Amino acid sequence: MDTILKGQVALVTGGTKGIGKAIADQLSSRGAEVVVTARTAPAEDTNGQYFIAADLTQPASAEAIAREILEKYGRIDIIVNNAGANLGPGGGFNALSDEHWYNDWQLNFMSVVRINKALLPSMISQKSGVIINISTGAAKQPIWEMTMSYSSAKAALNAYSKALASELGPKGIRVNVVSPGVVKTPLMLDFIENIAKSSNITFDNAFQAVMDKVGVPIGRMAEPEEVASLVAFLASPQAKYITGTNYSVDGGASPTVSH
Repeated sequence: MDTILKGQVALVTGGTKGIGKAIADQLSSRGAEVVVTARTAPAEDTNGQYFIAADLTQPASAEAIAREILEKYGRIDIIVNNAGANLGPGGGFNALSDEHWYNDWQLNFMSVVRINKALLPSMISQKSGVIINISTGAAKQPIWEMTMSYSSAKAALNAYSKALASELGPKGIRVNVVSPGVVKTPLMLDFIENIAKSSNITFDNAFQAVMDKVGVPIGRMAEPEEVASLVAFLASPQAKYITGTNYSVDGGASPTVSH
């Protein structure tokens, strides 16, 4: 087992399935003590990872998570804010109610702000730490038919992350963003299935429509592990001079030269 993260305590929100599970497993495989959160306990074994049940849309959750981690481990070294989802319906601005906007911003933006605020005092006191916020390529390439409220929340996350990196760099804490494109997760498969049903087309046709809309030169979805590998690198001492950067893992979908 790679032990580059031995002695490190990591939190992965939304860490029981999809990208979050892949991240949690890779951090564990590198020797970290990993805490995962989700609303419900995972059906499968967590590979020795410590589970905390939490609904991150509820403001009190962040303080409760932080308290439990610090009571159990006495420190936090890595925060991966992975929990997120495209909650709003498709159809553009007129299909989105105030509640849709609120829900997307609570999960995809405010939950990250709260988790970081609750745990940062511990990182600052130890003068070290890594925060990795999981965003999306749709923050830079919003699809009005599908991701308007979600994209706006994640775009705010990108700006917040850059500001946080500038503030915390002198304190020994690095902050980076990873922006996946189309990834083969349960949420993505459900998203495509819903498009198929609402449009009365096959799943394969719906998948192709999404791929055509996004434009992925590699021509396939990413596997969760392909995102997790980058996150694990950024969490490690090998990336100790990297902060304030947003990395795309999108199969070449971004139409401009970027990270």
